[in-house]
Amino acid sequence: MSIQRPAQYLLEWVLVASTLLNASSVTAAGNVDPKVCKATVYLTFDTGSQSQAQLVANTLRQHHIKASFFLANEKTINGDYSLDPNWATYWKSLANEGHAFGTHTFDHVYVVNDLADGRIVVKPQFGAQAGKELIWTSQQYCEELHRVDERFLQLTGHKLDPLWRAPGGKLTPNLLKAGESCGYRHVAWAPAGFSGDELSSEKFSNPVLLKRVLDHLRDGDIFMAHLGIWSRKQAWIPENLEPLITGLEQKGYCFATLREHPAYRK
Repeated sequence: MSIQRPAQYLLEWVLVASTLLNASSVTAAGNVDPKVCKATVYLTFDTGSQSQAQLVANTLRQHHIKASFFLANEKTINGDYSLDPNWATYWKSLANEGHAFGTHTFDHVYVVNDLADGRIVVKPQFGAQAGKELIWTSQQYCEELHRVDERFLQLTGHKLDPLWRAPGGKLTPNLLKAGESCGYRHVAWAPAGFSGDELSSEKFSNPVLLKRVLDHLRDGDIFMAHLGIWSRKQAWIPENLEPLITGLEQKGYCFATLREHPAYRK
């Protein structure tokens, strides 16, 4: 004969089961388990003045989030450069925590245009040839990408992921072929994933930029900001990074490195 339990027992069982289910959907790190994520966003950060570098690292740690970084040897607010030995501890700690890393060209080299013979006109922002227009072969551009990989290995004991991002996000057909020829896949960002941290703070306030990103980021989008920008008076990261992450978490979004992105998985 079956035993019929009072209704309150059934209600208690449902509440306990619900609690256990919710608990199991949260990882030990405190994030929502990817299996129940409503969407995933890929945070990426390019080097810059490095004025916000430590704040970015601390914020990611507090939220137990992994991101992807694109490295160039850029001048920092400390008067050194972002791939100098002074920054070894910073990069090594992030690498040991499981973040992903790609090359942003060693001297932050902008592409100017393609030549008909397959070569590329470029202009480095830093280094011995800073500000000069140079004509490079595909192999020379590959060597520039590899310089970051070599330095990163020296600083951290880790190799880069096979990813690169052209400074300014500007690509040409010859440039794309050059990167692909030496094994790097180019990573752009979603239109909604542009932080706006390079824009004038007088014309584009932090609250306006934050709202735009929160309103329009979608599942699978790649987001981009810098570890510090010289030109913007009101820095984007101190005011916006924490509310961006919190706002997306409240929407049920999760975060992952580009190693987990469908287009860049190894």
